[in-house]
Amino acid sequence: MNQYHVRKIEHIKEIEVQVPGSKSITNRALLLAALSAHSCRLHGVLFSDDSRAFLDSLVQLGFAVEADEETKEVVIQGSDGRIPNTRACINVRSAGTAARFLTVMLALAGGEYELQASPQMCRRPMQPLLDILKKAGVAFTFLGEEDHFPFVMRSGALSMKEVRIDTGISSQFASALLMSGVLPADGLTVLLSGDRAEGSYIKMTLAMMEQFGIRPVRVEHGYRIPHTRDFGLAEYQVEPDVSGACYFYAMAPLLRTDVAVGNVHMDSLQGDIKFLQVLERMGCTLTDEAGGVRLCGSGLDGYPGMDVSMKDFSDQTMTMAAIAPFAKGETLIRNVGHIRFQETDRIHAVITELTRMGIVCEEAPECDGIRISPGTVRECAVETYEDHRMAMAFSLIGLKTGKITILNPECCQKTFENYFELIEDLCRN
Repeated sequence: MNQYHVRKIEHIKEIEVQVPGSKSITNRALLLAALSAHSCRLHGVLFSDDSRAFLDSLVQLGFAVEADEETKEVVIQGSDGRIPNTRACINVRSAGTAARFLTVMLALAGGEYELQASPQMCRRPMQPLLDILKKAGVAFTFLGEEDHFPFVMRSGALSMKEVRIDTGISSQFASALLMSGVLPADGLTVLLSGDRAEGSYIKMTLAMMEQFGIRPVRVEHGYRIPHTRDFGLAEYQVEPDVSGACYFYAMAPLLRTDVAVGNVHMDSLQGDIKFLQVLERMGCTLTDEAGGVRLCGSGLDGYPGMDVSMKDFSDQTMTMAAIAPFAKGETLIRNVGHIRFQETDRIHAVITELTRMGIVCEEAPECDGIRISPGTVRECAVETYEDHRMAMAFSLIGLKTGKITILNPECCQKTFENYFELIEDLCRN
């Protein structure tokens, strides 16, 4: 499917959906289970391009993996911190989590590995993480651009007791070091700097480490990760993907309807749950029911523009940008400069595509963000830049207007393979 025309929804009383498992939690759970000393059965696993890249990489590294896509379960036999195949070639494809998490795991575990990636991942930044590993004694031979994928990595005895990482470009660098910090015999102290040192993805990583039996110790400016043996879980339940759920929750104010997403709750480990609080500030009524959060927008008579810092839930920047043109006032999204370095330069992508459809928007350099004015949308084919979040978020504008065609909708296979099937179901009903 090269393009998808999004049909306008005139009226829909209620939306009830199930979304896949969380990519962020799935790939962290895969790593922690592989590092553990036990066999772990993961329930509710996301099966998508990103998670399959992670699973395929673990198989190439020699881990015993059983995956059942129908039941959404994976069984991994942990190897107690050892890599079964210490000479291997893996391909992380476009998965940023696999790229960062596995690079650090393999470096600290030791061996010789060739790491390949998609052209998109080869453009994404790796240097801050690789510089730390080089300083510790890891040798790299780059097969393309310096300090980018693909490369060959050789690692043996490392000098690595304390590291400092800036979270400003990617918090995945810090999460990678925190989780694999259990491997060195003396443990690892990870000092965090940058404006996301206390961010939601770092908190998720630390919480999941605790769940698996690793006990990070808070120190000034970071965490001390003790060398840990015999940790792990027999079973682990992956939460539904709150990032994916937010596209549906955004329909509550946009389409003046009520939305419920199965098994999403406000105590989620995922930072994007904060976006629901923003929707509540817009006038929606939020209730956390047994079956999942219900957001009611059916009684709204429009919604205000918002001034909001999205630093801790920046994956929803595109969602906020998509509903901003229909607000009653200007929307200012703050503190999202780091999204320039993700699947694409997301600030550039948002401004370019909204401008093409006739919406006045601009960068807001004073707050590292985007300013969007309400306006009338004109017919537009939206370029997605191989970015799943651009495709999903900007489909919302189509549901409101009927004037949007999404180019390359299949990029959603990265995290949410049946997204446009669910959109089609909504339009039919």
